[in-house]
Amino acid sequence: MNFEGFFFRVGHGYDVHRLKEGRRLIIGGVELEYEKGLDGHSDADVLVHAVMDAVLGALGEGDIGRLFPDSDDEYLNADSLELAKRVAALMRERGYSVVNIDATVIAQAPRLAPFVAQMRENIARAFSCAVDTVNVKATTEERLGFTGEGLGIAAHAVVLLAGRPADTPVM
Repeated sequence: MNFEGFFFRVGHGYDVHRLKEGRRLIIGGVELEYEKGLDGHSDADVLVHAVMDAVLGALGEGDIGRLFPDSDDEYLNADSLELAKRVAALMRERGYSVVNIDATVIAQAPRLAPFVAQMRENIARAFSCAVDTVNVKATTEERLGFTGEGLGIAAHAVVLLAGRPADTPVM
């Protein structure tokens, strides 16, 4: 693709949730069989939350807590992929699209590798981009820290957006 005349924006997102009994474990829009789930106001999908924060950061729109506050019952148990579609709509309104997303989930357990392809597809569908522009990795912290001790799961995401915003003159 020729990007002449495009503007680029980079965003970084980070999210973390505590593991808790009695909750479903949803990561990247995939429900995983596990003894605990992530605690949060919505479905607590740590990966999708990090990606949304990265996109919002690239747009200069703060974070998901500002857009979808946990004080609003509208978002109680909300499907994070549905919220991601709203972030994607805002991104398109601003004249941007995803060039690529690179994300890392940090979890001691469960093993995520068998589910990475589906996570990539779910995120690509939510942001209307090609699957090959979305990368998801999983790692442990060798039993160090809160993720290594199995107390929670974290995720980082970096996104590159390209666009021609209507209110920005082409140089």
